[in-house]
Amino acid sequence: MSRLPIAVALLLAGALPAPAQTVLPGQSDIAFTTRQMGVPVDGRFTRWTARVALDPKRPEAGSVALLIDASSARFGAPETDAEVAKPAWLAAAKLPQASFESTSIRAAGGGRYEVAGRLTIKGSTRDVVVPVQLSQAGSSGTASGSFTIRRLDFKVGEGEWADTGLVADDVLVRFRFALAGLAPP
Repeated sequence: MSRLPIAVALLLAGALPAPAQTVLPGQSDIAFTTRQMGVPVDGRFTRWTARVALDPKRPEAGSVALLIDASSARFGAPETDAEVAKPAWLAAAKLPQASFESTSIRAAGGGRYEVAGRLTIKGSTRDVVVPVQLSQAGSSGTASGSFTIRRLDFKVGEGEWADTGLVADDVLVRFRFALAGLAPP
């Protein structure tokens, strides 16, 4: 009886990580919507990196990691863009990165997944579950979704800005990642 190489044995046991995909930044986006005095205000992050490893046949072996440059939050108005980097908001000089690191991925059927993980913004970390829809055509596809966070859980908008009558606590986060190198469905 021959001995299987360790990598083959691990693969058969499902212990190897899923192969990584290439995230195409020019076709991808991380955006958010908050409300200021009841009026929706849209923004986006312009600098970030993402690592995605997902095999649709073995999602539990996958992982997702994001690093977001906090100083790259943009609302489209220079004075607002400068304000959001300040200590009361994202404290970009002191805490330059926000991050997400998955802890598990679960298939939910129909190309949908639940990605559980740890979201860190401004030094505060919370567990979140992010619903993701994967649309795939051959080896490329798009992972997209949205979820809501409470900004005050992350100390975003401290002091006078903690008043949720001025700026709502809920922030809708939306993402769309164009992926290359997906395993066939």
